This record gives sequence, C-alpha cells and structure tokens, in this order.
Amino acid sequence: MIPGALDLDLLRTYVMACQLGSLSRTAAQAGRAQSAVSTQMRRLEEMIGQRLLHRTGRGVIPTPEGEILLSYAKRILTLSDEAAGRLGHTSQQGVLHIGLAEEIAVRALPDALGRFHRSFPDIQLDATVDHSLAIAQLWTDATIDLAIATTAAISDEPLQTWTVELQWVAGIDFTLDPDSPVPLITYAEPCLWRKRMLDALAEQQRNYRITFTSQNSAAIQAAVENNLGVALLGPECLRPASMRCLSTADGLPAPLTVQYGLYARHERQSTCAVAVRTLIDTIVPPENARPLTV
Repeated sequence: MIPGALDLDLLRTYVMACQLGSLSRTAAQAGRAQSAVSTQMRRLEEMIGQRLLHRTGRGVIPTPEGEILLSYAKRILTLSDEAAGRLGHTSQQGVLHIGLAEEIAVRALPDALGRFHRSFPDIQLDATVDHSLAIAQLWTDATIDLAIATTAAISDEPLQTWTVELQWVAGIDFTLDPDSPVPLITYAEPCLWRKRMLDALAEQQRNYRITFTSQNSAAIQAAVENNLGVALLGPECLRPASMRCLSTADGLPAPLTVQYGLYARHERQSTCAVAVRTLIDTIVPPENARPLTV
C-alpha cells in the first residue's frame, strides 16, 4: 500500500537518478555518499511496493512502474517549487540578464530556468546560452548580470569556481582503429575545449581528422551516438545508455579538466539577492558549490 505522503527529498533524488542514469553521478550531484542514495532508492521502492529502477552494467533506468512514478514525481516537485516560490519571494522584481556556457548547460538549464520562473514570476529572465568566449564578451560589455563560463575566458575574479572533467567519448558500438587517425567530433571555433582536445592529441603525437563540427551540444551528442567519431564531453552531455568513455588504454590522452566560474555583478546581488541565490543553487553543481553571500 502506497503511503498518503511521499517524501519530496526521495522524489527529487529519484528524478535526478533517472535523468543522470547513474546512482554514483546522482550521489556526486547531490553531495552525498552513493550508499546513502542507494538506501534512499530502496526506501522509495519499499514505500511504493514496486521495483522502480533496473540496474544495468552502465547504470540505472526506470522500470515501467518507475516511468509512471517519474511522471508524477516531476509534477509533484514542480508544484512544490512553485508554491514555495509564490509564498516566499513575492518581493523580488526586475529583469535579470544571465549568460551561460552552452556546453555545461545541456541538462541542468531547462529545469533550472523553469524552477526559477515558477519561484519568481515577477522577475523577467533574459538568458543567453552560447560558448564561453561569447559569454565572456557579453560580460565584458556589461550586458549580463550573471555569467557562468570558463575562468580562462573571463579575467575578472569569480565568486566561486569548480572543475569539470572532460571525457573522451564514443558510441557504444564504436571501434577505434589504433593505426588510423582519430576521427574527431568537435565544437566549432572559437572553442576552448576544441583547442585543449587538439593540443592533447598533438602532445601525444596522435594523428587525427575532424569528421563532424557543430556549436550545438545536442548535435555533438547525436554524432557520437551514431558512431561518427570521438568527442570530448563533460558530465552534462554523457548518456550512459548510448555512449562509452575511452581511456589511455584506447591510445587516447587522459581525461582533461576545465575550470568554470560564476560571476555576478554586485548591484544585481543587492537588488535581486534571493533570486540570484536561487538561480545559482539550481545551476551550479551541488558538490562544487560553497557558501556564498549574495
């Protein structure tokens, strides 16, 4: 028998696990031990009385019953966030201009912006999603109030930073020929990730050829899944069910790291303090966030 009330924290963790396809990544995203997340999922399954997640060699996927719960869980969490926002932050008004690096906003952005809009309906949100160098130019031109981009692209001091690990990724059925140039799927110029990728291969004296170029993360993902070559992707873009990570054993360089920073103008921190803090909390990876006064 399903209890009359479901724990929102359990539902939030469950939705995250379904979206990420991995309990270990869910634990990292939530800032918890993997054992704690596994315990939460077992508890939820016991409450529902159904198996909700199917464990595979590559991660987890929802069972048919889990898909039903996932639909309800998203709706429950949406209503909860909307109620909290409407009742708690009615004094926040104005326009907030933000710029986000496209390569790390693939999965988190739609949910974050949706939650923000429901919580602060009186704040007009003007969001620009582009590569880090373009976001850096908007920041320099003072046309955005808050930015998330690589620290290499913006010379100002960030409010906080975190490191993103970039993995060499290919399709599940892709075979890398050690005697042939590496077929590369890359972001279009200008792109700091692309430069790091080519520099790493050059240092290893590994030949390569570019087979697919795009500035759109969804197009990069599709190219990888269709075995067009090898890409360098961050955790936001990984799809365990259709992609696999390559390593030095495949003749490729070790994973690369890129540092990202959060930048916010002081005047916007004072006039939209709660809104800025909420937006930060929904976009910045929880395991990398640190206490921040805004």
